[in-house]
Amino acid sequence: MSSEENPRPGAETSGAKGRPGGSKAGPESGRRPCEFQLLRYVADAVRNEYVHIGVILREQGSGAAAEIRFTHDWRRVRCLDPEADTALLEGMESELRRRFREEPQGRLMRLLGESLSLNVQMTDPKAYLAESLPAGVEELMRLYVEPPRRERLPRLRGRAAIQSTMRGEFERAGVWDLLRKQIPARDYTRPGDPLRIDIGYRPNGVIRMFHAVSLEPGVEMAKVLAFSAPGLRAGVERVDGAALELTAIIEPAARIGATDEEPERLEMYRFGVETMEEHQIRVLTTSDMGRVADTARRELRV
Repeated sequence: MSSEENPRPGAETSGAKGRPGGSKAGPESGRRPCEFQLLRYVADAVRNEYVHIGVILREQGSGAAAEIRFTHDWRRVRCLDPEADTALLEGMESELRRRFREEPQGRLMRLLGESLSLNVQMTDPKAYLAESLPAGVEELMRLYVEPPRRERLPRLRGRAAIQSTMRGEFERAGVWDLLRKQIPARDYTRPGDPLRIDIGYRPNGVIRMFHAVSLEPGVEMAKVLAFSAPGLRAGVERVDGAALELTAIIEPAARIGATDEEPERLEMYRFGVETMEEHQIRVLTTSDMGRVADTARRELRV
């Protein structure tokens, strides 16, 4: 977290025309002249405290050739702003990628202004020499965005841990940007419904939705999803003319201590699973996400 304009030296060093490390390089070295901008989350514009959350790297004078990367680890953002809408930030990454692909480069700055939220700012462009766009983004993410190794951050738990696994597997399968995210239940139930389903896609006459449900803190989330399932199912059929397959992704029992040695926790875990299954919700664990993502890849023909 920082409130400084240039919090860390590196890719902005003048001796290398933006190449980290300060050694001179040029097109003859095989590196491409590029420019990068950092995206940062600002919790309070007055105090100007922020954390970097992503990188945009594009070749100079190369049409729409660009690479966009957001962090997958939102713990630093939550430390700065516990109320941060990280789901909105994840959706922003997919939206920016889509618009970069579809729009000419001359409109990029305007598109960025339209897409960024009030809490996300973009730094001025800086020169950078990259071996390739993917390699350059990796280096810039290490320098500016990813937490330094010396920072000891608590491991992800609960819904956040499940969502991280879901995203990781869908990205591995190459379908993350093709999925609907944060689907408002009110579109299918009634106005005022606050539930948002994490992920969904439509492979033919069925709509598949996936929602992270952590049973670590208790069964409340399982009961909410079970209560919502009939309305969602009826609404999807009415609005989209399709059947709904709703899947809850939960932790493996052992991961949250739901074992024979902890019978009360194990009973609670089983109650949560059975409650959802009784309402025709398919229940899988994070261990099944590789198979789920591979199915999505086949069905979306990636």
